[in-house]
Amino acid sequence: MHIKKTVFENALKHMFTARAMAAIYDANRPITSYVHSTSKGHEAIQLAVAYHLKEIDWVAPYYRDESILLGIGMNPYDLMLQLLAKKADPFSGGRTYYSHPSLLQANKPKIAHQSSATGMQAIPTTGIAHGLQYLKNNKLNDPGTSGSIVVCSIGDGSMTEGEVSEALQMAVLHQLPILYLVQDNDWGISASGAEMRTMNAYEFASGFKGLRRAKVNGSRFSESYNEVGKAVRWVRMNQKPMLLHAKVPLLGHHTSGVRSEWYRDDLEEDQKEDPLVFLLQEALNKGIKQSKIDEWEQEAKQHVEAAFQKAVEAESPSTTTLKDHILAPTPITEEKGERSPAGNEKIILVDAALHAVDEILSDHPEALLYGQDVGHRLGGVFREAATLAQKHGKHRVFNTPIQEAYIIGSTAGMSAVGCKPIVEVQFADYIWPGVNQLVTELSKSNYLSGGKFPVQSLIRVPTGAYGGGGPYHSGTNESSILPIKGIKIVYPSNAADMKGLMKAAFYDPNPVVMFEHKGIYWSKVPGTEGAKSIEPSKDYIIPLGKARTHLQASQEAVKNGETLTIITYGMGVWWATNAAVQFPGQIEIVDLRTLSPCDDEAIYASVRTHGKVIVLTEETLNNSFAQAIAGRIQEHCFQFLDAPIKCIGSEDVPAVPLNIDLEKEMLPNAKKVAEAIQNLLDY
Repeated sequence: MHIKKTVFENALKHMFTARAMAAIYDANRPITSYVHSTSKGHEAIQLAVAYHLKEIDWVAPYYRDESILLGIGMNPYDLMLQLLAKKADPFSGGRTYYSHPSLLQANKPKIAHQSSATGMQAIPTTGIAHGLQYLKNNKLNDPGTSGSIVVCSIGDGSMTEGEVSEALQMAVLHQLPILYLVQDNDWGISASGAEMRTMNAYEFASGFKGLRRAKVNGSRFSESYNEVGKAVRWVRMNQKPMLLHAKVPLLGHHTSGVRSEWYRDDLEEDQKEDPLVFLLQEALNKGIKQSKIDEWEQEAKQHVEAAFQKAVEAESPSTTTLKDHILAPTPITEEKGERSPAGNEKIILVDAALHAVDEILSDHPEALLYGQDVGHRLGGVFREAATLAQKHGKHRVFNTPIQEAYIIGSTAGMSAVGCKPIVEVQFADYIWPGVNQLVTELSKSNYLSGGKFPVQSLIRVPTGAYGGGGPYHSGTNESSILPIKGIKIVYPSNAADMKGLMKAAFYDPNPVVMFEHKGIYWSKVPGTEGAKSIEPSKDYIIPLGKARTHLQASQEAVKNGETLTIITYGMGVWWATNAAVQFPGQIEIVDLRTLSPCDDEAIYASVRTHGKVIVLTEETLNNSFAQAIAGRIQEHCFQFLDAPIKCIGSEDVPAVPLNIDLEKEMLPNAKKVAEAIQNLLDY
């Protein structure tokens, strides 16, 4: 394909700029002290990609991709603001590493937040393509964006990550409009390709049926430009996935913190593949004069030096901004609708969830529900999605492979393009493969993008033990998820709260993990009949972070100092309720409903009123959320306590035993709670 002379001119200017940036960074190591990488050796393939992208496209550059950023129109000064962690850094306000962009500018391809991109970025980026396809197929996309594509840039060393395989599997399964650009410089950090893999990414891609693939010498600009052009046109026209494997030299350091002289023995050989040398020769062959080339090189150096000095002098972020953008503000701030409308029947908790999602899907065409076995055949292993695929279509309610990482991580990409995903992890025990995405991608997106990319993601997680479910289907693990900042966690105990909290979680612009106790789904477990509720109105909604007094003590008992409060949630509400029958008027039960943000003021108010407190959880007790609550009570209410705080939880064993008698011995119950109440009241 004929390449215009102006393309070579732009490529030379950008490559000179990238080289000048790498040089000035290396020459000023005391100033450029934050760890960073440069694109030295990768510039040709990166510029080729940048030049073929449109404003309607999405791209996910990885940490060595500054030349992609230069090629789409970013200037060195903006990149340097991020390099030096300055206030005006357009991507993160000084919070994240160099070349970790997030961009929403009308005249450039869009860049969603992503992590340090050693494989994890493949899932959220594939989620973007998944979302674009859904919006287009359902005529929900913006005018003129039907040809949008996604480019996921990734190093060959990251292709061995298991999450990359999940992304590729979903891309081919759903035939998504995404180009995976693999830049192969034959190095990880200090490990060579021979140490890390038996095949390169091009060879690996042959195992994914339906994934078109090609390879290119990424150090030759003309070849890169033509091959990238073919690839982008094919993906754009066919709206299907493709992988392009580009062989490139690494001419700089892995990062500024891992310098090439420490481990490289092949630098001299790699210099023979310098893309700048080849580009210079091609430019001369195109009739561009050497004098003009020299002029551009000098201009690039001067421009970079001026930008660097300006960036060094730029203002640092104020420490008062530290807590900005931890969470995006939610529109749901007060309880609305009718909790118990006259004429409505009682429903079980699982039906409250089903009805809430049904209403959401009816009202919001941008909403989807997906996960393992939630599709049209089964409708969830607990029938929590029964009839939804039949009613709303298999394109909106569908099964995924066994891929918890994709189920959770794809919601970041879905959310970025305007979809509103509801997903399910089949059992709490299975959430662990998805926690990497929850922590690394979802929880940090709003904070590290300066509020540009909050992730609206509702993640449903059936949890809890009852009836011999055994060690891999009965776990409770909220204490492991609670330390993650930037997400919310909900745990309803009854049908009305389930519906009201489900709606609030859906409308919340932040990731929300909703734990749903299997033992109270149908109120079949003895003592949980109270979890049934009159079905609330369609518009009923409960703001997250507000506890509810489930049971009140009598004023007389409070006045006589004969009461205590139980702080709990989920199944704990029903153990406490059944135990409280033995102590009429003496027990207050505070149902937290939302664990993060936690309604600490409601806890403290109850403790101040009663002076004695039990914190009750189903989790194993040691190092648990319950003990964290006890610690906060100790700190804030010490002078109001009339007795030591009592924590009750499951026995500290590694798993829930299959044998029902062993399971019962492990778990709290009403009898154990009643004994603790009596001991505390007698204190």
